Amino acid sequence: MAKALIVLTSHAALGNTGAKTGFWLSELTHPYYALVDKGIDVDIVSIAGGETPVDPKSWDEADPLNARFLADPTLVDHLKNSHSLNNIMPSDYQAIVFAGGHGTMWDFPEDEHVKRVAIAIYQQNGILAAICHGPAALVNMTYANGAHLIANMKVTGFTNEEEEAIGLTGVVPFSLEDKLKQANANFISAEAWANNVVIDGRLVTGQNPQSATGVGEAVAELLLE
Repeated sequence: MAKALIVLTSHAALGNTGAKTGFWLSELTHPYYALVDKGIDVDIVSIAGGETPVDPKSWDEADPLNARFLADPTLVDHLKNSHSLNNIMPSDYQAIVFAGGHGTMWDFPEDEHVKRVAIAIYQQNGILAAICHGPAALVNMTYANGAHLIANMKVTGFTNEEEEAIGLTGVVPFSLEDKLKQANANFISAEAWANNVVIDGRLVTGQNPQSATGVGEAVAELLLE
């Protein structure tokens, strides 16, 4: 049976604004059900373990998949008492999905276990996926020889246009679009807030929350080939 891992940020502070951030709820729930409803086993972990911060702006119980997730006490407990990525054995998984949310911009890029687990899964012919700000996990993802994993590969992520539209360009620690381009990736963007899923072999990226279901569906399709 195929097994996938969804990774959440543990970072809750939105820069120096005093506001809270974290992971974007639908970027967990939408890929989760795209996978689970196809019979794929999914584990959820966070960078630091323990309680995971949900971006308060993403708390939308009118979203049917959010509501479905929040109605399951076992899943809610996973968010309150999450396991840490540093305890994960990559050999247990055939896919890894980095959920987005602004918190990822602070803790995904430099975390050694992000690189360790993702590269190991990818090198064992697994699937590597990331949604919205989740591709922050990819910006420093290099092989042992220093080569960027995403060099010369097609990727997408939250665009400069979208960051500007929500007024957080000066708050985030870097431009995600620019950093992905600096890693020599071929950054493919659609218009702001459009569903845009980019697939390059076993690398799957989504531009924004609107792309979360599509990323999950693409990962499921690759797993079930």
